[in-house]
Amino acid sequence: MQTHLAYLDAGSGSLIVQALVAGTAGVVVAAKLYWRRLKSVFRRKTPAEATTADQD
Repeated sequence: MQTHLAYLDAGSGSLIVQALVAGTAGVVVAAKLYWRRLKSVFRRKTPAEATTADQD
């Protein structure tokens, strides 16, 4: 029985790790932005915020 081993050099391994870290960071930032937007839709405005929004 023959065993085929895959070889990853340091550059390939580094590229894979970099892509995973960047993808994870992108997902975290996107989730944070959309969570703030979603939360602001359901948030009540205080009277001070309501008057400043009306003046704009």
